[in-house]
Amino acid sequence: MNLMTQAVMTAAMLTFSAMAPAQNYPTKPVRLVIPFPSGTSVNDVLGRALARRLSDALGQQVIADNRSGAGGTLGTELVAKAPPDGYTLLVGVTGALSIAPFVYPKLGYDSQRDFIPVAMVALAPYILVVHPSVPAKNVKELIALAKKRPGELRFASAGVGSTPHLCTELFANTTDVKMVHVPYKGGAPAMVDTIAGHTEVLCTSVTNAAPFLKQGRIRAIGVTTLKRSPVLPDVPTVDEQGLKGYDVVQWMGVFAPAKTPQPIVQRLHQAIAQQVSSPDFGNFIRQQGADPALMTADEVSALIRADLTRWGKLVKAIGVTAQ
Repeated sequence: MNLMTQAVMTAAMLTFSAMAPAQNYPTKPVRLVIPFPSGTSVNDVLGRALARRLSDALGQQVIADNRSGAGGTLGTELVAKAPPDGYTLLVGVTGALSIAPFVYPKLGYDSQRDFIPVAMVALAPYILVVHPSVPAKNVKELIALAKKRPGELRFASAGVGSTPHLCTELFANTTDVKMVHVPYKGGAPAMVDTIAGHTEVLCTSVTNAAPFLKQGRIRAIGVTTLKRSPVLPDVPTVDEQGLKGYDVVQWMGVFAPAKTPQPIVQRLHQAIAQQVSSPDFGNFIRQQGADPALMTADEVSALIRADLTRWGKLVKAIGVTAQ
């Protein structure tokens, strides 16, 4: 056997060995880690729905495993340290992957080094709301009120360093107003206290806000993305009310530990993309106030890099640190 023949055979064997995991995968249940409490967020709702659909698509049970704590970083770290075999996956979100690296001084993972993007699932807007007692009905009036009463308005959030926290900090920083941050352990208690009037301002998900807006228990100021939400089509965006370029979106995707074999990643990508592009799951995503999102791995990586730059600058400017 000459050297060229041997090289060709070696290359063929390596190609076959790389393809083999994908051909057999999965042979046992797959765990999809959702780094938030059950039933408390759009990420949990969509993650669970995706797990059920992937169970059918992959021919093995995909188990939704809620591992909450520290703004989603505990569950995210768990996946970062899991074996890279495709059997432990992550519902990755903006806060844990693009904001936490700047907020948590001893974070146990690196967003870019420790994960492989598998597929994006959804992009969701937030909405800025106020208690009805606040004499502001739009962005311009809220800015004027905050400047008239510096340091008096209190804004609630789902926790220090959460996307809803930085959503409001970005608003304050961009408009040069001062408000007091009141962090809570999750979005639900933040909403409860805003409804009760203990805090005046809140950035929250559209679906969380919708029923309370209809009841008149909170008032909408503006949607945080560049386009209006189909759930609340009559609520203008913050951008169209004059704060140009203000754009805060919560993205949710599936990630695998670094070094997961590419054939397995591709198998998962195809299965997830098929679900996201299907009419029934696409409609389900929209009902949760989000938009289905199909992106390549390179596009997901570029999105994370852009967010790391943007949120890193803001966190540094305002000096946010989670102990």
